[in-house]
Amino acid sequence: MRIVIITGLSGSGKSTGVRVLEDEGFLCIDNLPVSLVPTFVELVEKSKDRTREVALVMDIRDLESLRGYNEVLKLIREAGHTVEIIFLDASDEVLIRRFSETRRRHPASESGSVPEGIRYERQELAGLRRIASIIIDTSEFNIHQLKDSVISFVKGRGVSRCMTVHLQSFGFRYGIPLESDLVMDVRFLPNPYFVSGLRPFTGLDPLVREFVLEKEDTRIYLEKIKDMLEFLLPCYRREGKSYLTVSTGCTGGKHRSVAITEELKAFFTEKNVILKVNHRDIGKG
Repeated sequence: MRIVIITGLSGSGKSTGVRVLEDEGFLCIDNLPVSLVPTFVELVEKSKDRTREVALVMDIRDLESLRGYNEVLKLIREAGHTVEIIFLDASDEVLIRRFSETRRRHPASESGSVPEGIRYERQELAGLRRIASIIIDTSEFNIHQLKDSVISFVKGRGVSRCMTVHLQSFGFRYGIPLESDLVMDVRFLPNPYFVSGLRPFTGLDPLVREFVLEKEDTRIYLEKIKDMLEFLLPCYRREGKSYLTVSTGCTGGKHRSVAITEELKAFFTEKNVILKVNHRDIGKG
């Protein structure tokens, strides 16, 4: 397995880092006691899922166990696994400001003093910092820059992050999907429901699809929607968005929205995305 350990100073962005790896398909565990890591790795290795990439957060919250990291890392490597360490850091001034903004107590300070906690934490994590595969200073980073740095390390520079696009059709009669990022309304198109020979079928049927797609309004609509999506996809990627849900609705979610969603499916198949498609309400009514 590939095991990536995220560690570093409190307030440096470890939570963001582990979420990035989770989006990339890593099995992520936060604050697992270091002494239990070999047992955990062994269980994952024996599991049916055969997970090949694991991310673990190791930090000051488990100090007593953390001090045994050298022996634990040795055991993992001897078992044949690859271990990489991402150490996140930031200047004292930036860390103090971040704690002030969040009003959180520093986990390494019994007295509640943030500067004192930072000094103690730097001292205790110095060994991990020395053996880190990469040290990322997040002092001047926004959240998107931090995500890009982590992705560049685990994927390699120049490899674009693959976005997951979820296309779904739905019926307005049953409510707009709450998870939608973009909602398209195609109720302006002629409705196959009112054509007796088409009513029993769905937008997956060639006859219904032909009825919907042959209309001039449909052609113009699809051109404009595809043009908008061509513009939006790189913009969303640039802002670090990893998951986009595009919902297309008609009255009942059985004819027009299904046909249009299938047409958009063909459009997205040519893009560098992970594509998921479902027709939420196709079997209702």
